Amino acid sequence: MTTSDLKLKIFRQIDSLEKSRLEEFYGVLVNFINEKNDLADWEKLTEEQRNGIADAIDEIDSGKGIAHEKVMATARKKYNNA
Repeated sequence: MTTSDLKLKIFRQIDSLEKSRLEEFYGVLVNFINEKNDLADWEKLTEEQRNGIADAIDEIDSGKGIAHEKVMATARKKYNNA
C-alpha cells in the first residue's frame, strides 16, 4: 500500500465518523502527536513535582477529589461576594 493509498483510506474512515466519534478521534490523534512533547515535559519536572502529581492521581482514584462544579461554586461564592 502506498502512502497516498494509506492517507486516502484513513481519510475515508475519518470522513464516515459521527460527530461525537470524530471529536473523540481528534482527541486521540492530538494526544498521539503530542506524546513525545508530553514525555519531554514530564522529564523536566523535579522528583517532588512528579510525586505530587502521582499522589494527586491516587487521591482522585480513591474518591478523595472534589468535583469541579463544587470547586467553581465555592470560588464564585467567595470572590463574587468580595
